[in-house]
Amino acid sequence: MDKIKKVREILSEKDLDAVLVMSAHNRRYLSDFTGSAGSVIVTQDEAILVSDFRYKAQGQEQAKNLDFVLQKGGHLPFVIELLEGKGIKKLGFEGHLTTYNTYAELDKSFELTPLTAEIEKIRMVKSDDEVAVIQKACDIADETYEHILTFVKAGMTELDVKNELERKMRELGASGASFDIIVASGARGALPHGVASDKVIEDGDMVTLDFGALYNGYISDITRTFAVGKPSDEMKKVYDVVLESQLLALEKIKPGMKASEADAVSRDVIASHGYGENFGHSLGHGIGLEVHEGPGIASSVDTIIEEGMCITIEPGIYIDGVGGVRIEDDCLVTKDGLKRLTNSSKELFIL
Repeated sequence: MDKIKKVREILSEKDLDAVLVMSAHNRRYLSDFTGSAGSVIVTQDEAILVSDFRYKAQGQEQAKNLDFVLQKGGHLPFVIELLEGKGIKKLGFEGHLTTYNTYAELDKSFELTPLTAEIEKIRMVKSDDEVAVIQKACDIADETYEHILTFVKAGMTELDVKNELERKMRELGASGASFDIIVASGARGALPHGVASDKVIEDGDMVTLDFGALYNGYISDITRTFAVGKPSDEMKKVYDVVLESQLLALEKIKPGMKASEADAVSRDVIASHGYGENFGHSLGHGIGLEVHEGPGIASSVDTIIEEGMCITIEPGIYIDGVGGVRIEDDCLVTKDGLKRLTNSSKELFIL
């Protein structure tokens, strides 16, 4: 199993006897176990899922490549006893995700080494199976966007639109939205994370939708901006600039580039049109089990973009008191460049 093999490489590199993984997303990634409680333990010789009676059958069925151990009593005391029984001395743990109380208990028994995002680094490059699930989540988002263009009308609230987006995604097979849906209309479009409110959508408003489907544990994340009624000339210009910058990034970003270099491709276009100060967030981020995973595609990040990563490309321009535009696609990094996983039209629709 490649995932476990990569964790064992961490054991060797850091001279550890075992790695303990307790966080939900990393636990699921390593074990395929979808239950809400448990830990994964990896040594050079064993890979173990520990969980309680509620998940005995589920854990044994899902975690086919791990040995299932049924806990007795409290989870953390049982895990500590199990590790001690195996002679574990040097233990790697998720330093950035572990509570202080858990750390304090582990520290009584083991020589601890924090693994800050080490498992997440393994998660950055997706398997073919993961890409297939993400593609399905993207397909659901695309079909939902096509539907919502027939639904939105002036006089509706942003919450009306949010609720319809989520309803449609569930109808198409999603277990829900992958994050709190953003619907930002009119001047609220200047809020990059303007989650849906009770604001009424008015004639002439630009409307930004940022949403995604949760499907079999994996997510999609798409943003489109359209107009309800005739938009202002200024906002049409802003739309054209954002689209130009996004299309160039989709064309130019390739494996081997630093994330900071990828960010600059799009950012330089926006700055050349005089809107540099109005693009205040990063160009994108990784997606997978979480809506924001590594790598960050940002000016401050030097991570090398690799084949098999799934990333978003989402430039935006936000003008306080006026509105904003963002256009976002999910993409797979291939040996030749970016392959779009979301394929909704980026035409400026005027409803």
